[in-house]
Amino acid sequence: MIPSKKHPFGLYIHWPYCLNKCPYCDFASSVIPLINENLIFQGYQRDISLFKDKFQIIPEISSIFFGGGTPSLMSEKMFDSVMNLLAKNFQISPKAEISLEANPDAIDLKKMKSFKLSGLNRLSIGVQSLQEQDLKFLGRIHSVKTALQRIEEAKSVFKRINIDLIYARPHQKLKDWEKELLSAINLGLTHYSLYQLTIEEGTLFYKNNLPEISQTQANRLYKLTQEIMDFHNLPAYEISNHARKGQECQHNLVYWKGQNYLGIGPAAHGRMDLIAIENHKTVQKWLQNGPQFTPLTKEEKKEEHLLMGLRLTQEGYPSKNIKENAIKQALSKKWIILQDDKIFTTLKGRLMLNQLILLFSN
Repeated sequence: MIPSKKHPFGLYIHWPYCLNKCPYCDFASSVIPLINENLIFQGYQRDISLFKDKFQIIPEISSIFFGGGTPSLMSEKMFDSVMNLLAKNFQISPKAEISLEANPDAIDLKKMKSFKLSGLNRLSIGVQSLQEQDLKFLGRIHSVKTALQRIEEAKSVFKRINIDLIYARPHQKLKDWEKELLSAINLGLTHYSLYQLTIEEGTLFYKNNLPEISQTQANRLYKLTQEIMDFHNLPAYEISNHARKGQECQHNLVYWKGQNYLGIGPAAHGRMDLIAIENHKTVQKWLQNGPQFTPLTKEEKKEEHLLMGLRLTQEGYPSKNIKENAIKQALSKKWIILQDDKIFTTLKGRLMLNQLILLFSN
């Protein structure tokens, strides 16, 4: 059954290329000397054609998200062509949120203005740190000065701007993170994505056996982050994402609420009710094979909804979906509170989220 047009429906578009590969990154991206935009565009066209054949009715699109990789690397002509392609093939809401991820060294004011003319209305900038030394440690090739300049330029073009920051870096002190976070808040943006550094298998950090920060220190940093963001009216609406009221990322909410979306491009995923959509990670295999469609059981869908839904801090997860004994255990540990037949994670529960999910899954 295809969802009602009244339900939020997302469209994700993956751009697979970056200027360099960061040592913490496990996303599907690569660095090549020459990008063949025509080839990628043809692949996007093919995906869209297959989706239209597979799903006879596709709902009105409420959000579009260009992720990667570094999608701000695409040329102005390419971005405009993709937006025209989407407009010709889908019904896009006039109020649709259209986001794009950008790196400070892979966008400029001219490109921002051009992208806006083509329909972009929300920019997410991968700053990662406002400390020069830590930018180098994270493998970033932009400077703090460049990042701040890009943010100011973006503010002159877009009303909705997000920046990504990575904290819980090795040897990071609470006072240093507090100072850095307050500097970010003083930029006056609408949305902040604040991620703790994790060492993912397959990354350069993992291969170099970089030790993660202690769990105790990571928890202290997380608690401090929540206190500071709450005080400045930027509460978490998801474990790692903070926004002023009404400025939450609508596309990410599609994922976290278990709603439907299509994924276009290499490594892109999608969900259409009980059908999982997955594309090959490499450009070559994606171009050769196209999207793969896999049926999901109701139990698998329920488990996905649990994994994503508990990350939300303000929505609440339906208590009817969880065994009563598991709820009692979580309440006794003060991991959750119950309100109006919904489960809300406490700060302690968010720190113990993996254990909470395991308890609720059994």
